[in-house]
Amino acid sequence: MLELKRLTSVDALNRLQEEARPLLGLRHYNRAPGQEKYQILICGGTGCTSSGSMNIRDALQAAIDSRGLHDRVSIVVTGCHGFCELGPLVIFYPGGIFYVRVQPEDADELIKTTVLEGKTVERLHYQGRTGKTPRHSYRDMLFYNLQKRLVLRNCGRIDPENIFEYIANGGYQGIAKALAMGREATLEEVFNSGLRGRGGAGFPTGRKWAQVAAHTEEPVKYIVCNGDEGDPGAFMDRSCMEGDPHKVIEGMIVAGVATGSTEGYIYVRAEYPMAVHRLTIAIEQAKELGLLGDNILGSGFNFHMHINCGAGAFVCGEGSAMTASIEGNRGMPRTKPPRSVDKGLYGKPTCLNNVETFANVPDIIKKGADWFKSVGTEGSSGTKAFALTGNVVNTGLIEVPMGTTMREVVYDIGGGIKNGKAFKAVQIGGPSGGCLTEAHMDLPMDFDSLKKAGAIIGSGGLVVMDEDTCMVSIAQFFMNFICNESCGKCTPCREGTTRMLDILTRITKGNGRPGDIEELRSLAKMIQNSSLCGLGKTAPNPVLSTLANFEDEYREHIFDKKCRTGSCRSLTTYVIDPAICKGCTKCARNCPAGAITGELKKPHHIDTDKCIKCGTCKTGCPFGAIKEA
Repeated sequence: MLELKRLTSVDALNRLQEEARPLLGLRHYNRAPGQEKYQILICGGTGCTSSGSMNIRDALQAAIDSRGLHDRVSIVVTGCHGFCELGPLVIFYPGGIFYVRVQPEDADELIKTTVLEGKTVERLHYQGRTGKTPRHSYRDMLFYNLQKRLVLRNCGRIDPENIFEYIANGGYQGIAKALAMGREATLEEVFNSGLRGRGGAGFPTGRKWAQVAAHTEEPVKYIVCNGDEGDPGAFMDRSCMEGDPHKVIEGMIVAGVATGSTEGYIYVRAEYPMAVHRLTIAIEQAKELGLLGDNILGSGFNFHMHINCGAGAFVCGEGSAMTASIEGNRGMPRTKPPRSVDKGLYGKPTCLNNVETFANVPDIIKKGADWFKSVGTEGSSGTKAFALTGNVVNTGLIEVPMGTTMREVVYDIGGGIKNGKAFKAVQIGGPSGGCLTEAHMDLPMDFDSLKKAGAIIGSGGLVVMDEDTCMVSIAQFFMNFICNESCGKCTPCREGTTRMLDILTRITKGNGRPGDIEELRSLAKMIQNSSLCGLGKTAPNPVLSTLANFEDEYREHIFDKKCRTGSCRSLTTYVIDPAICKGCTKCARNCPAGAITGELKKPHHIDTDKCIKCGTCKTGCPFGAIKEA
């Protein structure tokens, strides 16, 4: 039985790794001769948990106990497996037998068939894109095969609340090596790796760390991890903190070694209670093993870590607003310089990176800068995690090498557009990002290529949109989000974005005027040039990118009073085709505004002055006689 007993040397850590390895002994694809034991991995990420995966765990445990199999079968709750579209997800090892959309009532059949009979439950396998070819193992699925999971390697494979499983998988060897290498060599390794910040701007991580390390006169310096992740549709950092919290912690400790910092803060939005819970457990376990606190592994190096829960303000993703929030003040950005690397948290030099950036660091130290640079592109080393959402067949959490094209992500990993619809655009980088179109599908997704295209990677949200998406409404949605989340400190952001939202709302309601497009562009330029912080400067991006690629839709809304997708109800007119209408009266009976009149078995008519454009008549017409004009 492994104990949380303080480790006083690297040798002790190595011995513990050997002792812990049997915990992972079953998690391979091929059954060992005579092996009769099973491990069942249940996705315990937020998505699957909200779909009832913990009820499935209880049902599986009951089935195991009722058959007296507790010595042969064990259950492990992991972090997110990634294929959120198919949750709740359950994997049986050995074999990596992959089951999707599992329900508690399936538990007894799964245990009986998989464990006792050595077969699989065909109906619970992923059926492939054609719906005809079951995929028994996730190694047979393109969704996983086309990824390269470095940051997310442990997510879905280990128990995030068990530090021994992380150590068994090589955990904390990065900090052991960094302590042996020393500050300068550790800093040089990160610098040479070409790692760039994964929070949005893509600033070279090694250069930022070097700026903090240069403050040798300061007795106190800070490491701050941005786990706020406020972009709509983004959940990469959340999944990493939930599924592999120790990797983030280890990366922060290495940063402490490289910069001479002894205090770390993880800033997590309070809407991520599972991430906070698992990080809290991980920090306490690391303390008990002597991997956090004073005299780590007997090296004389001290590092202490704290969790700070934010209130969910989008602006607190900006560095100076985040440090203000940690200090107990209102989260608002300040003017720069000085920058955080010189005067950040509590006025001290501060190294601030996001979750994914820190999670890359342990493997860079263990495997070397050249290994990391072998993945990705020349200017953007490594991989990038994305939250793939929207009108795409396979939604979920993915990780691919930098430089992977949008076409590969949307069509190969994502399985294409839902319901056979045509692709229209991808919003990348959240509210601060921009839209990419069919013309950009073969563009490498890396920092520099996307910047040239007028977009940014941002934190990694990818929202896929099909032919039925109104791009003016999309711009309005993101601008509404930005207005609500603006801290209000500077006038350009506070008033300029509000004015842009007013214009966009007016356009979608059919009240657009000549000159609106020009005014939107003028306001966008003003906001970009004069806002206080980076969030304000990028606030107009969704409007500018949709204007650049879909100006014809704006002009249709303004001049033709028409929304080609029918999304803007104020611009939609419903008419009844008299050649098709059978006079069944169903539409008249269902109309909440009493706008439809007509006699039984005769064509009906819609009074456009009374019509509230709810679409109930069109949806309910059994003959398809009601059209959008």
